[in-house]
Amino acid sequence: MVHAGYYGRDVLVTWLNLFPMPNFADMAAHLAAQDLIWVMGGSSANLLALWRMHKLVEPLRRCWERGVVLAGVSAGSLCWHVGGTTDSFGPDLQAITDALAFLPYSNSVHYDGEAQRRPVYHRLIGEGVLPAGYATDNGVGLHYQGTEMVEAVTEVTGKGAYIVERQSDGEVHETRIEPRVLPGAR
Repeated sequence: MVHAGYYGRDVLVTWLNLFPMPNFADMAAHLAAQDLIWVMGGSSANLLALWRMHKLVEPLRRCWERGVVLAGVSAGSLCWHVGGTTDSFGPDLQAITDALAFLPYSNSVHYDGEAQRRPVYHRLIGEGVLPAGYATDNGVGLHYQGTEMVEAVTEVTGKGAYIVERQSDGEVHETRIEPRVLPGAR
């Protein structure tokens, strides 16, 4: 699916498989040669476990530190943060608190697409299980420079991003971030 967006362009797209076995003998070197690493959605817990098993966390950190763009959707967004809300453990959303933490915030995706997301995210931040963080409606992405979130972008008009923080009185406050609408948005 991601490959199709680059057909006919002067872009070399590769795919790192971990099933049934890695398709590159030196996965760290392969990752280091990329300009962009895109991670698809799926199970955040399983994704993180596989990366740890294959010793990819430090190679990914080195890529990020040297400016390789790290991106993704759903689990591919949550993984770069401290943690967030996940359905990796079953149909009821739970916290995952041991993501890669390249970004010192929590993350909640599918904010407008699943009724549980907003209240569970608010509760987890309010209880101190997760730190303050960013939530995104479906079709919205976050753009960071280093660890600073600089803008939200969307491919779907009317969608939003949110910063969600615990206030000094213990209440959780959500502030909408109006995303920049990308060309060709629907």
